[in-house]
Amino acid sequence: MLELLTDPQAWLAFVTLTALEIVLGIDNIIFISILVGRLPEHRRESARVTGLPPPILPPIPLPFPRFCLSRLPEPRVPTPEHRGSGDGL
Repeated sequence: MLELLTDPQAWLAFVTLTALEIVLGIDNIIFISILVGRLPEHRRESARVTGLPPPILPPIPLPFPRFCLSRLPEPRVPTPEHRGSGDGL
């Protein structure tokens, strides 16, 4: 696992995944902002406080586990070619 820290392809994949998560998060933020703008004035602030953290916070740590799973040498899900028992998961 430590060899991933020195692999330029690994870093490129991580940066790409992070950029995609940021773009998708911004899309969600814009959508929620449009919806909040349609609410009555007295409800807008509470809608922002409760509606913005869900699309902002989860994408921050999510790329790392996906990146690690994509770099596994063997599949962890049984396929017709590889029937594993699931040991060592």
